Amino acid sequence: MNAYTKRDWLTGLISVWLWAFSTTAWASPPHLSPIQVILVGDSTLAPKNGYGDALCARFVPQVKCINLAKNGRSSGSYRAEGSWQSVLDLLKQARGTLPTYVLIEFGHNDQPGKPGRSTDLVTEFPRNLSRYVQEVRALGGQPLLATPLTRRNFKGDQLVHDLEPWADATRQVGLEEKVPVLELLQVSSAAIQTLGHAQADTLAVEPPPAAHQIEIQGSSQETSASGVIGASGKSSASVTSAKVDLNQLEPVSPQKSAFDHTHVGPIGAAFFAEQMEELMRKTLPEWPPYFQIQKP
Repeated sequence: MNAYTKRDWLTGLISVWLWAFSTTAWASPPHLSPIQVILVGDSTLAPKNGYGDALCARFVPQVKCINLAKNGRSSGSYRAEGSWQSVLDLLKQARGTLPTYVLIEFGHNDQPGKPGRSTDLVTEFPRNLSRYVQEVRALGGQPLLATPLTRRNFKGDQLVHDLEPWADATRQVGLEEKVPVLELLQVSSAAIQTLGHAQADTLAVEPPPAAHQIEIQGSSQETSASGVIGASGKSSASVTSAKVDLNQLEPVSPQKSAFDHTHVGPIGAAFFAEQMEELMRKTLPEWPPYFQIQKP
């Protein structure tokens, strides 16, 4: 499968907008009590390059959704820098007057190799999550845990799974603290594997550089050349990939591309926000009326 062109990218974005305005039953049920939702996490949930704002946009007006997720934060650094205090302040203000849910999603920056952010998987990471949960409850809020959003790295035609240990730790905290766990890693991983490498790239902040597109095509050629049996039933081991001078494809831009396999643009944000909505609907029986699209 060839990588999408920039025109395909814009076409996909327009399709998402058309879908948003063509769906029916946006009216919220009458007498729906107002609630507050606070999003806490890293860049995969944060404004501009995460799916959090798109998730907030899916709620009815009775939901006050506040996205406090921040780029580059881990379960440890989010508290250490003072961001968690903003959540506590909101909980104190709402206590006894406005039911508040706090969705907590960490893992990406808790992994090793991130100075000032990495946390120990066995001790620190689960302890940090448990402390968040307990403090939300102590102030009358309702905590929700989510496993990390998948990265979109592929090895050949297979998605790389590198966040499962942090998802397992999140699940264990959910069991111990008796907190709902939204299985975002599981659902998003399955969806990205189904999309494949090239289509998954259209979910990023911007289209991939030409060099990356050639890399995908070259990877596909190398997979065929490794002895995979093709549609004809004959081995394609004799096929060799042509060497391409990437500098001859187009001028090299001095500006760093915003493309990567972690953050998302509008298409990706809408894609993963819909997945999170479905997880909330299935996990939290009281939540369906709070979404704009009312399903039977």
